[in-house]
Order: sequence, then C-alpha cells, then structure tokens
Amino acid sequence: MGAQVTFEGRTWQVTGLVDGRVHLVAEDGATGCVLAAHLVSAPGFSVTGPAAAEPPAPALWETVPLAAQERALAWLRHIREVETGLPGGPADGGTPRAEYNPQRFTLAEREGTKARELAALGWTRASRTTVQRMRLVYQRQGLWGLVDKRHLRTFSPTGRTDERVVAAVLEALRRRRGRSKTTTLQIIELAEQIVADTYGPARVKLPGRSSLYRLVKALADPAEPPGSAARTATGTARPGGPPPALRPAERVHVATVRLGLRAVGEDGGVVPVAVTAALDAASGCVLAAVLHPPQDGPVSLSVLLAEMAVPRPQRPGWPTLLEQAHAGGPAWRLVSLPARIEATAARPAAVPETLIVDQSTAAVTPAVLAVCEGLGISLEPAPSRTAGARRGAAYTLEVLVGLFARHATTAEEACGAEEAAGAYWSMPQLQDLLDEWITVRWHQRPQEQLRHPLLPRAGLAPQEMWEVLLGVAGTVPLPLAGQHYGELLPARRCALTDSGIRLGGRRYDDACLDEHRGRGRRWEVHHHPHDPRQVFVRLPDGLLHAIGWADGEHTLRPFDETVRRRTGSVLTRRGAGAPPGSETTGGSGETGRSADVAAVEGIADGMMVHDADGGVGDRIARDTGGFGVYDPQAEAELW
Repeated sequence: MGAQVTFEGRTWQVTGLVDGRVHLVAEDGATGCVLAAHLVSAPGFSVTGPAAAEPPAPALWETVPLAAQERALAWLRHIREVETGLPGGPADGGTPRAEYNPQRFTLAEREGTKARELAALGWTRASRTTVQRMRLVYQRQGLWGLVDKRHLRTFSPTGRTDERVVAAVLEALRRRRGRSKTTTLQIIELAEQIVADTYGPARVKLPGRSSLYRLVKALADPAEPPGSAARTATGTARPGGPPPALRPAERVHVATVRLGLRAVGEDGGVVPVAVTAALDAASGCVLAAVLHPPQDGPVSLSVLLAEMAVPRPQRPGWPTLLEQAHAGGPAWRLVSLPARIEATAARPAAVPETLIVDQSTAAVTPAVLAVCEGLGISLEPAPSRTAGARRGAAYTLEVLVGLFARHATTAEEACGAEEAAGAYWSMPQLQDLLDEWITVRWHQRPQEQLRHPLLPRAGLAPQEMWEVLLGVAGTVPLPLAGQHYGELLPARRCALTDSGIRLGGRRYDDACLDEHRGRGRRWEVHHHPHDPRQVFVRLPDGLLHAIGWADGEHTLRPFDETVRRRTGSVLTRRGAGAPPGSETTGGSGETGRSADVAAVEGIADGMMVHDADGGVGDRIARDTGGFGVYDPQAEAELW
C-alpha cells in the first residue's frame, strides 16, 4: 500500500488491494485496476525505490572457498545486528542485546561496539571504519559484496583433494558431532571406512595422513572442533506444530509423491514417475510442479525456485514452447491454446518467504543456500511424518496426484491408446498435461481445507484464496525477472562446435553463436534437468542467451506422434529379445525365422496374380486388396 510502481511506461501509486486486484492512481489523477498477477509479470513493471539485491549466481558462488563463504555469512549476521539489533534481521524475532539496541544507541556507536567485539573474538583489522565499509558494501552489492575476492583464485580449504574424500570427511564429522571423546584420528578412520563402503575398497585414492589431518581441521567447525560437546542441547519437541501461514507465499512446502502412471523414457523404456511440487500453505496454490524419474534422485531446489519465482510469460521463448507442447500433446484438450495462455499468465508466482524442505525430496547445495540468503528465503526442515502430521503438504499432493492420474487416463482413452504396456505418454507430454490440469482444474477446484471457520460449508478454490489473501495482507509478493530464470538453473561447462552445443544427446544451436564457434573453450551452460527444450549460454557480454533445441519443432511435423510410438514399439521388442520385424518374443530362433519367411511369402503372394492353372503370372495385382509395384510398360499395354 502506498508504493510507487512503473507500469505501461507511467508511474502509479498503489492505493488498494481488493480480491487480488491492485488499484492504481497516476500522477495526473488517472486511475486503474489490474490483476496482481498480470501487474507483476507485465513488461516494464518495476517498483520505484532502491533496487533489490540481485541473487548471487549459483555457478559463481560455488567458486568461493568454504572459508570465504563462512566469513561472508558471518559478516552478514554482524551487519544485520548493527543495523537492526538482531543477527537474523527484523523477521528473526527476539530481543536485541542492550549494546545494539537501535533505540538507545546511534548507528556509529553500534559500529564501534561491533568493532570492539570482533577484535575481542580475534578478528584482525576489525575497526569501526571496517565495519562501516562492509555495511555500505552490503547495501550496494548484497551478500556477494562481503566475499573476500582474494580467495577466489589463490585459496581453497580442501586444495585438490577428491570431492568424494571431502564428502566422506564431512559425513564423518557429522556422525561424530557432539561426542566428547572423539579424536581426529577416529574421524579419519571413519572417513576411510565411508569411502570404502560407498565406492569399494581401493577404488578412490586417499591422501596421506598428514593431508587428512589438515583436511579435517579445515572442514571442522572452528567453534566446535572434534572432541567438543554439542552446543545445541536436544530435548522434547515443543507442542503446537508449525505456525500458520496468513499471507501468500509466506510458507511454501516442498514434497514428493509417486505418480500412479508410467512414462516412456528417453531410451524408449518404461520408467516410473514422481512429482515434486511446491505448495503454498496459505492458499493451496501449486507454485511449481516437476515430473522426474525417482531413480534420478531428488530435484534440485534451485530448479524449483526458478519454476516458482519467475512468471511463465516472462521466461524466454515461453509462448513458442507452449505452442509446440500444445501441438505435440493429445488432440483432446481442456481449453484452447489462447485460453490456456491467458489462464497461465494469471497463475501465481512469487519468491517464498520460508521454504519447508525435506532433504529426501529436494537437493540443497551450498550454492542454493547462497541464493536463498540473497533472496531473503528462510529454510526449515520438514516435520517428521507422524500420524498427526499426515494431513499436510504430502497428503495434499497425494490427492492432487490421484486426481491427475484419472485425468491422464481419460485423456489416454480419448486418444484411442491400444498399447498394452501401459506407458502411453512421454515425460514432456505428461509434464505438459500436468501444467495444463493444474492451471485449469486444480486452481479452480474448491478444496475442503480452504474454508473459513464461520463458513464451514463454503470452500474456496486456490486461485480464489490467493486473491482473497492478497487483499487482506495489503502486499503483493514480487516475483523475479525473466533473466533470473536461467541464472537459477544448474550450470555446467560445454564445448561450442560448428554444429552447436551438445548436451544429453541433444543439439542446441542459434544464430547468436556463430561468431563464437571454434574458439576451443568451454562455455557456461545453464540447463533445466527435466525440460530439454532449451538451454542458456553465457556469452562474452555477460548475459545468458536462450538457445533452443535444434529439433524442438518436431511436434509440428506430420505424423510425428505416430512415428514416436512406432519407434517405441520397435525398441520395446528389441529390449525383450525379439529380432527386428518379429511380432513375437518367445520361441526358438528357427520359429522366429519361419514366421518372418511366412510373412514375406504372404506379402509376395499378395503382390502376384495367379493363372487359371494355379501358376504365378507375370502381371502385377491391380485389385484393391493388393499393393503391387507400378510397372509403366505393363500399364501402357492396357491402353
């Protein structure tokens, strides 16, 4: 309320939020009313005022050594305590320490107190001027400004040690945490045992004992070295459960559930399917839903952040990709393509305030933690699945998955599927069906848990609840811009050849790559692990450019779906051990050969015309039942 925004090339002031609609007043007195989802995703929209801190790129944050990351995060807590009195910021709650109370001491006095505290802790060159300089750098550059850039090229806490050994040492430190009689030698022996159990004996070369001692010292917490007691005492869980969510995107749960359907994998085989979704606790909206094979491991949390925080209309190439997916799916659709584009543009998208994550459902890496810190997202561990906690995000997702499985089965029957194996859709087709069904059906379906206590018989739909809570909260959770979608995706280094970029058996190419081909270097490529339609390449201008899949328009070719299904049938028979062209998978090789010979002879008999005495004539069959070979000379004799 009262904020200044830029929309359609003009400056407006927000005067009200009612039922998901934002009321605006321009400088010349003109008024307007627009949906909040359309406003924040409109081209050229921005909030007038200090620019929000850019989230640190995951690929760049991973290059920072662990010690430098910890140093920057420690500076962040000290700076927040100087500015607000609380190490975690105003949202952390609690009471500030007396020497950092903003109501009693000025900012300069609090900076001097912090400098003396850091000097007492052993920090070198921690004067009041240093604290002030770090605070001003954080205001301009965010978390990345607190990183000591000298460590980017010259120092690494683990050196050139194998990453598998580093992971084993960290796991050993975690297992031995809080045990007062633990020694460094015991941690080294436990790490060696973990490496042997995970990768096999003598499969990973271990460094010398002296190097392992230095590695344990580098990876151990300085405030909790091996052999010290745990700082956090364990106790019984506090009753009452998690706090309720009262605003849109205040608390977002991430859960994973198996889908009761199977899909055709990239190798033509049948694979099981799981759904990892981000559910808004207050409104029940699905901010992100990603299909993936369970055997590939959990979905990266950065992928879910890209899906939930960037509106679909702002993503590069989104209308073209949606048109191709709509054309390559079933002919039986819930809505037409223009109606689906309009409904998808109004689908909620926002940066969550708190993410409730289970390590088994989403992969949390140090780069993801840095992104969450830069965006102001708090991470909480998911509660244990007890009997009383079942009716949570996992239960809601199970209901969603059950309803969608019925819809997918109905769509399969409408297409006249006759495959007996049960896998009819490919993974991209199933993902497109899920996105369409969530937008058109789930978000418009009244739900039992979205009821007011005084109106127990009137349940709202998630889209309706989102609009109601926007008007009550008085604030609109802002999403990220379109260029952040590629930044949040996982990155890797790929070569750029004359034919383009090859990744995952696919080729990506675009005209913007022409001047950079054949330079003999590997380029930073960001890709969606579960959406192969395009990748993002960072070119020398520093920006990420969307590069489309070279064969992405295959869905627009005639009979493309039929070719795909016939190819899948051939691969299925090949995997079952049958020879090419055989319709049976059992029996001996001679039986299969006899069947092939009989089939060929039957086709030949159908192509020939027998004489009256039973012999084979020289003329080609011309009746409607045969498919003869056209002979122009024989045809000329008939005229």
